Amino acid sequence: MNRTVAKEDLDSRIFNTINIILLCICTVIIVVPLWNVVISSLSSGKALAEGGFIFWSKDFSLENYRAVFNDETIGLAFLVSIAKTFIGVITHVFFCAMIGYGLSKKYIRGRKLYVAMGVITMFFSGGMIPTYLLIKSLGLLNSFWVYIIPALFSYYDVVILMNFFRNVPDSLEESAKIDGAGDWRIFLKIFIPLSMPAMATIALFNGVGQWNDFMTTKLYITDQALYPLQMKLYEIIVQSQTQAMQNVGGSAIIETTTKGVQLATIVITTLPIVVMYPILQRYFISGMMMGAVKE
Repeated sequence: MNRTVAKEDLDSRIFNTINIILLCICTVIIVVPLWNVVISSLSSGKALAEGGFIFWSKDFSLENYRAVFNDETIGLAFLVSIAKTFIGVITHVFFCAMIGYGLSKKYIRGRKLYVAMGVITMFFSGGMIPTYLLIKSLGLLNSFWVYIIPALFSYYDVVILMNFFRNVPDSLEESAKIDGAGDWRIFLKIFIPLSMPAMATIALFNGVGQWNDFMTTKLYITDQALYPLQMKLYEIIVQSQTQAMQNVGGSAIIETTTKGVQLATIVITTLPIVVMYPILQRYFISGMMMGAVKE
């Protein structure tokens, strides 16, 4: 008996040791490149032009960030990014929650048909040209709402929320109906508060997607006043590449390089997500586990 327990303890220690070593290796693989990006973005153009891996800043400089923020329209682009991410996440989560709540009820007429139609959208889409024509016919070209309305629905997120709602005891809904509550009140007062982990998970997924969205602007927006931060930074990178090509063979002192500007834009666009992730992380794991497909 003691020999069996000792063998299990030894196996457990070996398993934990291997896990710790693998996690340390994965952490190093992830953290070191990120550290290199941050440190390189804080180095001068001359240090970056020398090449090589930079672990500590060789010649500390904020010129790369100054080159990015020199554009006077960067502030407006930042506000557009925040607005479209905030409004997009709120409306997307609420819209998907309403559909998920309805589809979680077995007494809904035509529920199987709606579910089948939703599943089809998971595998097939209209394509770029039909989608562009639809957006144009709806009058959403060069409109802020092109960031919001087409992104309202995602059946992937509906499935997560639908399965989460199924775990809510029916007795809660039945007791609320006995007290006179209607469907809207049950949805807003009972299901929404109980489903915060799942909704925070959906919000995190959608928020990252909205913040990093670049193609929507490329396809549907030509008004620069509606450019988000990502599109504005793309223009800055292109301009820095053009200036670098014009300075080839010149003797001017290099203050910034294209690589430095690119690294600074990576840090600027990633930082808000990195700040938000720890706040939503505690909801993330429980939301994914409880909303997972069980059938």
